[in-house]
Amino acid sequence: MAKTAIFRGAVCFAVSIAAVTPSLAGGLERGGYNIDLLFDPSDYVLDSSATFVAPQREVKDARDNPLPLKGGGPLPASWSTSADDSENYWSTRVGAKAAIGDFGDCMFDYSEPWGAHLKPGIWQGSSYNIETKVKSHNYATTCRVKFDLGKGDFSIIGGGFYQELSGYKYRQVVSPLALGPAYPSLYSGVGKLEMEGDGWGWRAGVAYEIPEIAFRTSLVYNSAVDHDLSGTVDLRGVPAAGNPLLVAYGGKITPVYGSVSMPDSVELKVQSGIAPDWLAFGSVKWTDWSQIQFIPFCAVGVSPCVPGVGALNTLDLYYRDGWTISGGIGHKFNDQWSGAVSLTWDRGTSTVIGTQTDTWMLGTQLVYSPNKNIEFKIAGAIGLLTSGESSISGAPCGTMTCGDEASYRFGNDLVAAISTGVKVKF
Repeated sequence: MAKTAIFRGAVCFAVSIAAVTPSLAGGLERGGYNIDLLFDPSDYVLDSSATFVAPQREVKDARDNPLPLKGGGPLPASWSTSADDSENYWSTRVGAKAAIGDFGDCMFDYSEPWGAHLKPGIWQGSSYNIETKVKSHNYATTCRVKFDLGKGDFSIIGGGFYQELSGYKYRQVVSPLALGPAYPSLYSGVGKLEMEGDGWGWRAGVAYEIPEIAFRTSLVYNSAVDHDLSGTVDLRGVPAAGNPLLVAYGGKITPVYGSVSMPDSVELKVQSGIAPDWLAFGSVKWTDWSQIQFIPFCAVGVSPCVPGVGALNTLDLYYRDGWTISGGIGHKFNDQWSGAVSLTWDRGTSTVIGTQTDTWMLGTQLVYSPNKNIEFKIAGAIGLLTSGESSISGAPCGTMTCGDEASYRFGNDLVAAISTGVKVKF
């Protein structure tokens, strides 16, 4: 029994390591999905965390596409060929869990799974992006039912979630008539796209636990979430001249629509006691980011919504599937202090355009429990964003080519993060 108690103590702090240790994943992922709170051994738990991430991605040697309807350049020589491509951000999570007798548990949580904020400003890639921001809100309920199986407990997991998505993008809009040394001219200006949408998703999975050795493995699937998007394209800063689209829509705000399916994912997690007060943990996650290539936005009433035919604007992403692999070791120093260290590799999701290359993160976490009812958690991480380049050649989308407004390259950059959390249990 003493050994069982020691392992149980180790698993208590390791249960939420993945949720608190800061990380940086590909695509539009920020907080992602996490249901570790569901396995906390206490009957009632309140948990909250806030994570601050500071990616230091810098792009350089930018070149605008001089072809008509692209950059329309060359852009002014005074516009910089380098820019800071990433903004710092916060991600929060709040959850509550309650046991349902001896049959299982349910949890309710709020999170911010998706997001992005790129703000290079005025540069040689302004016709591609001046500023893009995406944010999300996710409200979920997840439950499990437990059954005795061999030495441990087998769980069936299920739940659903409601998700809100919103964002905007600023970019330079240029008419073919803006060619030549007179640029910038009366035929150019900054346009803005705003959008928002919501949708529903579900999750299902299984888990198996052997408490006496602090062993747990879980496999969880999170469904895709279909968002019907609505918003506006604001071209009041762009004169209605020199371009068929600008003649129709320039100089005014136009209601638009679009759609996107935020990706489904599968995650396998494993943890086990390996010695008294020591625990090893790891995870593998696949995310279907390749389903998002480009997102066209068309004026309300225009159909089909295809780039080059009806689309006023597109969000060009050209992602590939994401893979995240993480592993680490946790140790309980005494009844009040526990700690862990982890290493995470995330495969970059960018292909022909973008800056999302492979990322390596080294994370640490410290947990202080002054008594059995409360935990204070602090974690930090430092990582490497690997080098790469974004092509000016773009890729097919509809009847045209998207993502070919600018090219640039980037070297190895750093990312740092810190996270704090509080858990109350009884």
